[in-house]
Amino acid sequence: MNKEFFEAVALLESEKGISSEYIYDKIKAAIISATRNSYGNKDNVVCEINPEEKTMKVYVKINVVDEILEPGAEMTLEQARNYDPNAQVGGIIELPLEPKKFGRIVAQTAKSVIRQGIREAERDLAAKEFQNRHQEVVTAKVNMVYSDTGDASIEIGRANAILNKSDMIPGEELQPGQLIKVYVASISQESGSSYATISRKHPGLVKRLFEQEVPEIFDGTVEIVSVSREAGSRTKIAVNSHDENVDAVGACIGPRGQRVSNIVDCLCGEKIDIVRYSEEPEKYISAALAPAEVLSVTVDEGGAKVCRAIVPDSQLSLAIGNKGQNVRLAAKLTGWKIDIKPLSAAAE
Repeated sequence: MNKEFFEAVALLESEKGISSEYIYDKIKAAIISATRNSYGNKDNVVCEINPEEKTMKVYVKINVVDEILEPGAEMTLEQARNYDPNAQVGGIIELPLEPKKFGRIVAQTAKSVIRQGIREAERDLAAKEFQNRHQEVVTAKVNMVYSDTGDASIEIGRANAILNKSDMIPGEELQPGQLIKVYVASISQESGSSYATISRKHPGLVKRLFEQEVPEIFDGTVEIVSVSREAGSRTKIAVNSHDENVDAVGACIGPRGQRVSNIVDCLCGEKIDIVRYSEEPEKYISAALAPAEVLSVTVDEGGAKVCRAIVPDSQLSLAIGNKGQNVRLAAKLTGWKIDIKPLSAAAE
């Protein structure tokens, strides 16, 4: 049993990257915690693990007394002599415990504590793995999808993490073995453990994908000014060129549309509008309302970042978008509150 036990710990260290010392500490703590109830809830249960000699010893320190006042922690001399012929009143004997003889409740408790310890270690490893990738895009492999919650267990390098259903692109169905791009949105500390939040809905995912796909963005010639996104449906991204000879929108679209097409494929077919940024609010807002044609934009001179956009009557529904999506994304992209009016209403 000892040989199999130590081989299992070594395998866990190799596959999960969790140190064997950490695992041994968790196992010792689990066994002590699970068996303590049977021995007066005292700190008299001892678990010793020697990886070099491949031995594990579990025993209880029992006080030898004339009269038992604390059952489980004390033993009479007559009882003690059954284990140690040299036992004396006032002394302590070590009562060996065999793990294979532990009761079902003890075994289940120990198993639960060990599993929890491994999960905590995996979370810490994942957080460390992602610490240098904060707000970056990484490639992940889907290990499994939980049928009850829809969450997915993903693998990045040697670390595992959970991609929550709420952080997936709406409507996508992940499959075990599938490779996906994910965004490391945040890393937080809670109760001494580190947690990494992984997302496929975050606007940062689109921004980083464009940086990877478009060399002009990577080298700083083209700048991503703003991104607004409703994951699974539509994204608007505003770009600006710092070189008059480079067309920012054309660079992002790529030859025959290949660059933006690659990104759309990563995002399950999500529509992407690439908008040319302008320092002039009227031009910027007009571009942001694409694919609708905009006749004019009038900004509020009061400095409240409110404007009115006039569109042809036939373009009104396109400018507003399905359930207001187009104007909502344009407003978020530009930072302006946009009031859209058809030409006929503006004339009145």
